[in-house]
Amino acid sequence: MESLVPGSLVEFIDTGAFVCAYVSEQSGSRLRLLTQNGRELKIPASRIVTVSRTRHPLDNGRDALVAQLQQTAQTRREMAETLDLRELWEIACEEPVAEFSVSFLAGMVFGDQVTDDQAAAFLRAVLADRLFFKFKGGRIIVHSPEQVDRIRHQQEKEAEKKQLLAEASQALREIMRGNDPGDESWPGRSRVLKWIEQASLFGSESEQWDLVRQILRESGLTGPHDTYLLLVRAGVWREHENIPLLRSGHPRTFSEEILARAGQLAETAEADLLADPKRLDLRDKDVFTIDGEGTRDFDDALHIEQVDDGILIGIHIADITHVITPADPLFKEAEERATSLYFPEGQIPMLPESLSQDTCSLICGKVRPTISFLLNLSPTGELLSSKITPGIVRVRDRLIYSEVDRIIDSDPRLGPLHALCQRLRLKRLESGALFLPMPDVNISLAEDGEVTISLDPVDTPARALVAELMILANSVAATYLADQQAPGLFRSQGPCRKRIVSGLNDGIPRIAAQRKFLARGNLGTRPQAHSGLGLTCYTTITSPIRRFLDMVMQMQINNLIRGRGILFSDNQCHEFISSINRNLSRAGAVRQQRHRYWILRYLEQFQGDRVSALVTNRGPKRINLLLHDCLFDVDLPPNRAFPVDPGDTVRVKI
Repeated sequence: MESLVPGSLVEFIDTGAFVCAYVSEQSGSRLRLLTQNGRELKIPASRIVTVSRTRHPLDNGRDALVAQLQQTAQTRREMAETLDLRELWEIACEEPVAEFSVSFLAGMVFGDQVTDDQAAAFLRAVLADRLFFKFKGGRIIVHSPEQVDRIRHQQEKEAEKKQLLAEASQALREIMRGNDPGDESWPGRSRVLKWIEQASLFGSESEQWDLVRQILRESGLTGPHDTYLLLVRAGVWREHENIPLLRSGHPRTFSEEILARAGQLAETAEADLLADPKRLDLRDKDVFTIDGEGTRDFDDALHIEQVDDGILIGIHIADITHVITPADPLFKEAEERATSLYFPEGQIPMLPESLSQDTCSLICGKVRPTISFLLNLSPTGELLSSKITPGIVRVRDRLIYSEVDRIIDSDPRLGPLHALCQRLRLKRLESGALFLPMPDVNISLAEDGEVTISLDPVDTPARALVAELMILANSVAATYLADQQAPGLFRSQGPCRKRIVSGLNDGIPRIAAQRKFLARGNLGTRPQAHSGLGLTCYTTITSPIRRFLDMVMQMQINNLIRGRGILFSDNQCHEFISSINRNLSRAGAVRQQRHRYWILRYLEQFQGDRVSALVTNRGPKRINLLLHDCLFDVDLPPNRAFPVDPGDTVRVKI
């Protein structure tokens, strides 16, 4: 560029701002400049956006030259701020061409004799505004009215965003100080906190991820746990919020429509139940439930009778089909949830509590419809005959596990049941069943936040009795479906890869080792063997209040025993299997992660302590252990100075 000789006053843009400078030397395509900031630098000539027509002497001394540049920059800046480009644009956009020189348009603003400062001020105004004109390749392009509308809309959005960032960052800092401004002082509070919650849960997949990152950065909340602490202090989350549950998408509450629908399903009058010719009246039987002390949803009950050729056992299952049909929205709700979830801090039922804990629940003293299994067994545990029928029962007694364990040998109802169930267990053991009873890990939360853990054996007489009878009812249900050649949801399991255990309770070391060799369980529409239970076919029907699979199977069997034929086709059962596998996997992951969370909270109290652990496996790079007091799986690198073998008990430091 010929005009770029020493003494030329030029402008270039640096980090979005105009900078005035004198050219002191040109070498090829690069210029040596003295800038208004007193810096000397070299830049490509292509970065220059304005060049003065006047040459300025450079012999006034460096400080004087810098002062001149600063004065020029201020003059041009102030002049640019006074310009209103709208009138010029309204004229220019009517022209047949849309591209002009800077000097031409500046002349339309200032008159024919445009000074260097005026031309430069005009260009500054164009680049600062960007609404009506665009500077490109040394020329100015006039925006069309449509472009102006689009740019104006974008500028308004950017202004809103800038204001939102300023308000949000200030408000978040106040929340972290313990001074929540509330919705009145900060109208965008709910919206921004929702964005932050979604970003905290789903990261870059959340809709406002980039904006949230900006807000948090401007708020100084860049620590790994800052968003969690923020949401807790803002009251969005509780101190021990179930993050895996929020992230999973598993339904946490019921919609108003579902609750209203559940509320419509009132308890059926006793007379109406008796009017059903297919329903067997069993109200005179001594029916009782056996559950945990905290149980609120009772879906199974029992009774026992002595008959000529052995024992008649009644296994009575809450009749969901009496209130819910496949077309009911409650059915779809149950399918989406797949199961009830139980956590130390509370539960998320599969069905609304008005159903699961009242209308459908086998509550002591209430007359309830059931699907009843009437099973006639010989004294040695052989199933002589079975009948599945709609029934009516009135539970007379509610028993809890600990109570049953105390009276099981002396109670005239429980003693024979206990003896029979022991024989049933032995028969399954002889058929190849695996008994792997690991204690239940009960996590309790005190009001002061203390976490305590207790281990309850699952193979107590009471629990074993109930489990065996539920397995019996489920196997009878599966056999019935198979005999009817009806599709169902059948559980199966192939043989284990290696058998380690041999009895009913081989101890935790052998049980833990055996679990590593189990085949994966499967769900299919046709019966197959279940090696883990020692049965030729198996399904589950005994927990329709808590498991969607059991609800489906109860509906299928109910239709058959009432002579209505097959309710769910093979294709429908395949669809159920897909949704059950998907939703149970999601629920199981949430349950496992939440259990892990509370175990870690419990162990947090013992940091630095040494606790007892069982070595369950030894590999070349990791040692697997099971902490004795909470049955928590951990793994550590091996210590060559301290060799261990599976089955060893060691001490590990928390």
